[in-house]
Order: sequence, then C-alpha cells, then structure tokens
Amino acid sequence: MILNSILDLLYPRLCFACEQQTIPKGTSICMGCEYKITPTQYHLMEENPVMERFWGRVLLQRATTAFSFSKGGLLQHLIHQLKYENKPQIGQELGKMYGAMLKEDPFWQAIDYIVPVPLHPKKKHQRGYNQAAMWAIGLSETLGVDWTEEYLIRSDYTTSQTKKTRMERFQNVEDAFFVPNPTAIEGKHLLIVDDVLTTGATLEACALKLLEVPNVRVSVACIALAG
Repeated sequence: MILNSILDLLYPRLCFACEQQTIPKGTSICMGCEYKITPTQYHLMEENPVMERFWGRVLLQRATTAFSFSKGGLLQHLIHQLKYENKPQIGQELGKMYGAMLKEDPFWQAIDYIVPVPLHPKKKHQRGYNQAAMWAIGLSETLGVDWTEEYLIRSDYTTSQTKKTRMERFQNVEDAFFVPNPTAIEGKHLLIVDDVLTTGATLEACALKLLEVPNVRVSVACIALAG
C-alpha cells in the first residue's frame, strides 16, 4: 500500500485524453474531458445520420453512434490509443459511459446480446485484443445486456479498408464472416458494435450475415461516426 502510494506520487496516472489531469485508479478519462466528449443522442432517434448510412443496404432496427467526432479532437485521440497504443481500458470506459445512456431507453434494454465486430485471430493476436470487444464489455456492464463473441466469427483475413471506396470495402469483407451456431440466435435482437463507423461496409456485411438466420433483428452502436 505504501509502495503504491509512493509510485502514484512519483508517476501519477494521467488522463489519456488531455494527458494533463491526474485520474483515479480504474479510470482512463478525467472528469473535464468526459464533459468535453459530447453525446450525439442518436440513440433516442429512430431516424438519424447513422441510420441514413444503411438505408437501402440492410434492414436495421436502430443505428447509433455515441459521441460527436471531430478530426484532431479528444475523441479521435482516445480512439487512436484504443486501437494502436494498447489502451483497451479506453474502450471499456467509453462503453460504460454510453451504456448508462442507452439504459434510459427501453428499446436498448430489450436487446438480447451485444455482438462486437470480430477480428481475425491473426489480427487479434497482433493487437492483443479486439477493440470492439472492449467497447462491448463497457456497454454490457452499465446497460445490463450480455455480450458475446460466439455468435459471429471472422474467417477471412482481409486487407486494410483504408483508402478503399465504400463498394471496395464491402467487397473486401462481404464473405469474411460466418455464424457458427444459427439456432442459438433465432428470434434474437442483436446489437452489433464497433469503434468507428465510416462507410458502414463492415457493419453491413456483419448484419447481412446475421440476418440470414430466421427472425433475427439487428441494431448497431459505434463509438463515433467519421467521414
């Protein structure tokens, strides 16, 4: 205990967003930065800019992104650390923040399972974790809905989506996923989650694969909407 206190004094834990304010153990974002990360409130709207990305492409019940995104802003900085700097706790904390908001609406409480967009095992090994799963863990904790990686599997190791058009992105991933146990999700409402939604091609491919199972309903929730 004394050693930990000394280490905290010598090497204080700093907010991952502003890298200035000290934060308590078990957190990653200071209160000031939490206040600056603005919720979109899209989860309260049946029609919103996220749903518009999927119109005419795939039938979703609802689609939302949690926080407003600006290039070079605090949220982009946090997401970059989540994906590339081994900071999985950022995804969990953002998920807890948004899960508490989703819980205010009965629609989101009626979700059966939260399903993170899967990484190929090779990519997951390289990164050390699936950032979408970290987001799912946080959402699950405060929304009170179980999450699982068992219902959707990534079988193909695809090339990077960066710099591809929307159609090229979809063609790159349209056959990359499979459902290992279709009977387990029959009649279920599944919430697919990912970090950043750009064209929506990967989420579209995931949703279409899940919707092949009878009576499955799908919604989507991401941290941010970019592009």
